[in-house]
Amino acid sequence: MGQLEDMTRSRSTASTEDAQWLYALVADWQLIADLAFSDLVLWVPEAEEPAVCAVAQVRPTTGPTALLEDVVGLSLPAGSAPLLERALTHGVTVDGEVDAAGRSTQFVPVRRDRRIIAVVERRREAPGLRSAGALESAYLDVAGDLLEMIRSGEFPESADRSTVVDLLRVGDGFVRTEPDGVVRFASPNALSAYRRLGLVGDLIGTRLVDVTAGLMDRRTPRHAVPGLLVGLEGGSGELENAAASLRVRRIPLTSSGRPAGALILLRDVTELRLRERELMTKDATIREIHHRVKNNLQTVAALLRLQARRMSTDEARHALQEAERRVGSIALVHETLSQSFGDDVDFDDIADRLLRTVLDVAGERSIVATRIGSFGQLSGEIATPLSMVLTELIQNAAEHAFGDGGGQITVAANRIRDRIRLRVSDDGVGMPEGFRTGDSLGLSIVTALVQTELDGTLTFERRPSGGTTVSITLDA
Repeated sequence: MGQLEDMTRSRSTASTEDAQWLYALVADWQLIADLAFSDLVLWVPEAEEPAVCAVAQVRPTTGPTALLEDVVGLSLPAGSAPLLERALTHGVTVDGEVDAAGRSTQFVPVRRDRRIIAVVERRREAPGLRSAGALESAYLDVAGDLLEMIRSGEFPESADRSTVVDLLRVGDGFVRTEPDGVVRFASPNALSAYRRLGLVGDLIGTRLVDVTAGLMDRRTPRHAVPGLLVGLEGGSGELENAAASLRVRRIPLTSSGRPAGALILLRDVTELRLRERELMTKDATIREIHHRVKNNLQTVAALLRLQARRMSTDEARHALQEAERRVGSIALVHETLSQSFGDDVDFDDIADRLLRTVLDVAGERSIVATRIGSFGQLSGEIATPLSMVLTELIQNAAEHAFGDGGGQITVAANRIRDRIRLRVSDDGVGMPEGFRTGDSLGLSIVTALVQTELDGTLTFERRPSGGTTVSITLDA
C-alpha cells in the first residue's frame, strides 16, 4: 500500500478523501480479481500533464494472468487510450473488443460522491472452449455486481476500511444469497464448512440465517447470528459451536441501487482456534509453574532467614543472609515470568528492584544506587543467572567498598541489538593490592556464572578517581 500512497500523492489529482477511497478499494480488490478471473489495474488522472497513470495492479489467484509484466508507473498520454478515457470522462463501463487470442478488456469508472476519480481496467485471459460451470458462473455473477457497485459509488463500503483486510478468499468458502436471505449458491468448501458445524442436507434454497442459528450454541448466541448474516451493512465475525469455528465476512450487494442479496465468505478456522487454546493453556501452565517455583524459593529464603536468626556467630549469620539474598534474586525472576505472557522479562524492572536491596545492607550508611541505560527484554535463561550476578556485585559493593562511610553504586547498561555491556561501578576505596576474585565466594559465583551460564567476558578495573568498575559483556 505504500507504493500506492506515494504515487497517488505525487502523481495524481486525487484529494485526500479521494485517495482514502482508492486505498480502501485496493485493500479489497483481490476479492474482485479472484471472482472475475481477471487482472485489475487502477488508472488515475495525472496532475502535471494530460495523461493517466497506473498506480496499482493485482492478479487473480483463481486463474491465469493476462498481464505478464507489471504496469504500475506506466503513463498513457491523452488520446492513446480512448476506451479508458471514455470511461473516465462519461462515467460508463466500456467493453473493449476481444482480441484474436480471446482476451477481453473492460474499463470500469470509480465513482465517489457523484464524481469519477479513477478507472479500474479488467483484463481476462480467454476462458477456453468449455462452458462455465456453476461455481465459475456464480463467481462471475458476483464480480459483475461488485464492479457495477464500484461504478455507482457503492463499493468499497467505506473509505475508513483498514488496509489490513480479512484474510478470507473466495476459495475458502463462497455463499451467494438472495435479497430475502435465501441461499442461491454455496461452493463445495462452504458446504463442507457448514457440515462441520453440524448441517445435515443442502444449503441452497434455505434461509441462511435460520439454518445457522439452529446450529449455534452458547459460544455464538443465536441472537448474534442475524447481525452477522443479514442487514444492509457488511460485517465480519465468527460462528462457533462445540464442533467447529467459522470465520465469516458478509458483503451486501446492490443492483441499480436496490438490494441484490449478499456475498458471504467463510473459512473453517477450527484447527486454528484449537491450537490457540492449546497455546493459551500451555502458557497458563508455564506461568503457574513459575509462580509455584517462586513460592518455593521464597519459602527457602524464609527458612534461611529463620535459621540465620538462630545463629550464635556473626560469620554463620552473614553466610545465611547472603544465601537468602541469592535465592531471593532467583525468585524475583520467576515472579516476573509468572506475570508475563511470554518467555521474556523486562530486566530493567528486575535490576531496579535488586538495587533497592542495597538498603538492606547499608545500615546507617548513606549509599545511593542508580541505574543508567536499559537492558530491555531478556529471556528467562539469561535473566536468572544475570540477576544473580547483579545481586552479588551490588551486595559486594555495598558491604565492602565504602567502609563506615557512604557512597554511590551505579549500574550502567548499554544494549546494541543483541549485545549487552554491563558496568557496575562504585566510588569506594577500591580493591586492595593483590586481591583475587577467588578470595571471595560472591565474586567466584559471579565469575562462574558469567563464563559458563552467560558465555560472556568479565573484567575488574580500579578507577583512577577511586572505586572499582566491573565490566561484563554478553550476548542477549
